[in-house]
Amino acid sequence: MKVMVVGGGGREHAIIKKLKENKTIEKIYALPGNGGIAADAECVNIGATDIEGIVKFASENEIGFAVVAPDDPLVLGAVDELSKIGVKCFGPEKKAAIIEGSKVFSKNLMKKYGIPTARYEVFSDMGAALAYLETAPVPTVIKADGLALGKGVIIAETREQAKQAVKSMMEDKVFGESGSNIVIEEFLTGPEVSVLSFTDGKTVVPMVSSMDHKRAMDNDTGLNTGGMGTVAPNPCYTEEVAKECMEKIFLPTIDAMNKENRTFKGCLYFGLMITPGGPKVIEYNCRFGDPETQVVLPLLKTDLFTVMNAVADEKLDTLNIEFKDEKACCVVMASEGYPVKYEKGYEITFDDDLTGEVFVAGAVLKDNKLLTSGGRVLGVTCTAETLEKAVENSYKEVKKIHFGNAYYRHDIGMRALKAGEQK
Repeated sequence: MKVMVVGGGGREHAIIKKLKENKTIEKIYALPGNGGIAADAECVNIGATDIEGIVKFASENEIGFAVVAPDDPLVLGAVDELSKIGVKCFGPEKKAAIIEGSKVFSKNLMKKYGIPTARYEVFSDMGAALAYLETAPVPTVIKADGLALGKGVIIAETREQAKQAVKSMMEDKVFGESGSNIVIEEFLTGPEVSVLSFTDGKTVVPMVSSMDHKRAMDNDTGLNTGGMGTVAPNPCYTEEVAKECMEKIFLPTIDAMNKENRTFKGCLYFGLMITPGGPKVIEYNCRFGDPETQVVLPLLKTDLFTVMNAVADEKLDTLNIEFKDEKACCVVMASEGYPVKYEKGYEITFDDDLTGEVFVAGAVLKDNKLLTSGGRVLGVTCTAETLEKAVENSYKEVKKIHFGNAYYRHDIGMRALKAGEQK
């Protein structure tokens, strides 16, 4: 069978490497892919949001299965259009992808069905939002309604910062039309946990939990990024917490989407905070997280393509999905200056004794050389029996990869190791 993976980042590289383990797949295409993915799949220069181009390619190349990985094409309805021409897909339809596509929708869904989340108000008028902030407690969280590359959330420490965030979204349109409506919600405290889950709209199978590191610099300082590294599993996500999440969050969310006639099939990402009052939902994503995928999939024992087919066929309950009893750490190597301004075009070289898994996010192939082309360039993942060893090994492997302007955090996993010691 020919398989097509839509997307071109580190997440897609991790998915493709895992799919390659299935011997029934004769060929994998990546649309558009990247210079690093080209070693594992045939890259086709069709953008992830070019729905018409994607459908045309699938039709002309007898694609039997499509994995639509990024949020944008899912929200635009890529799965709907591919399904119309008979291509089996992994990923939610447009009406279900709204769970990420609109923060207003997801917050209202949680309120309607009693799913634990932060208290909030929705605004489409800037004057009303600014008036509300005069008395709202601070810190407070301001969120753009639509997609904003994972950056449409501002935590405001003061009332002045909160007002500035509202103006930047609603007046200056820093996130385009995504900021036409905004959500202002209470600031929650507690450790954050990411839980990716397979679901066919009936059964929910949570994957190994993970801990992301969003800030650009060590000690969780600097600007928010798409993620500078991840570890799995997350020590804050205990068996008791997992049980409570299944009962109060995971199953109720699937049921709520079914009741709204928006059945969700694919990977549903739960961004959680373990507050003093129990776990609460910070956000939903309608797809695999990035870079969480780069630590979760290397721990998956069950064949990924088998799981994806079971999701598409609504037969997830027939599988026993297993994960390795190991720990994983992914350190992201970025371009100095990310997420604001950075130079690109530097050659990437690898030492011969490199053994870690490398997932390429931002690189192009030119004259048989791999050159940097993005803010986040690649992720280096190692698995081991202990988290300490996984972290140590990842940093050893990072030193075997070289490119000009390379930057990475030096403390990925430290928070998790401390949390583990306290248990």
